[in-house]
Amino acid sequence: MRRCILAEVFEMPKFIHAADLHIDSPLVGLDAYEGAPVERIRGATREALKNLVQLALDERAAFLVIAGDVYDQRPLLETSLFFRGQMQRLADASIPVVIVRGNHDHAGIAPRNVVLPDNVHVLDDAKAESVLLPEAGAVVHGRSYPRPDCVADLVDGYPAPVPGLLNVGLLHTGLGSVDPEHPNYAPTSSARLSAFGYQY
Repeated sequence: MRRCILAEVFEMPKFIHAADLHIDSPLVGLDAYEGAPVERIRGATREALKNLVQLALDERAAFLVIAGDVYDQRPLLETSLFFRGQMQRLADASIPVVIVRGNHDHAGIAPRNVVLPDNVHVLDDAKAESVLLPEAGAVVHGRSYPRPDCVADLVDGYPAPVPGLLNVGLLHTGLGSVDPEHPNYAPTSSARLSAFGYQY
């Protein structure tokens, strides 16, 4: 008698994973470089986001995930409006966006004066949350930073994978940073993440 093992087979949707956009970062110290194209460099974060959105549109991505630090600090109204405008471009094309906040754009500085389009899902900072994307055949699990100096392992409470869907785990972490000069925020391990059994 032959033993047959059936693997779960599904078509992998095309999606884009981005992080650390740091839109409108002041890039402190840039003025010290004589002859540096300061305004062009400072505008590079906006250009990067525009290019990212255009790539999602050109490739007809099923969804976009952003793993923290959309902003570098509490955003100005103009910065928030720019981000909303780019997210609206994706909304117009019915492309969902799932975001977790990181240490630079944690829940404590979340812009409250600008409402994002309905296609954008910012995951909770109090507990792990899942966003079902039925048209993509996917579900995104994640948790945002509640504060900038988060030293807890935020994957506590991430749910079990949903059978029959592409399960994407989203987290902003240093993943066991080896640099003693850089704080190890939301520390976890690749072994711990792999144990969830998510496909991505």
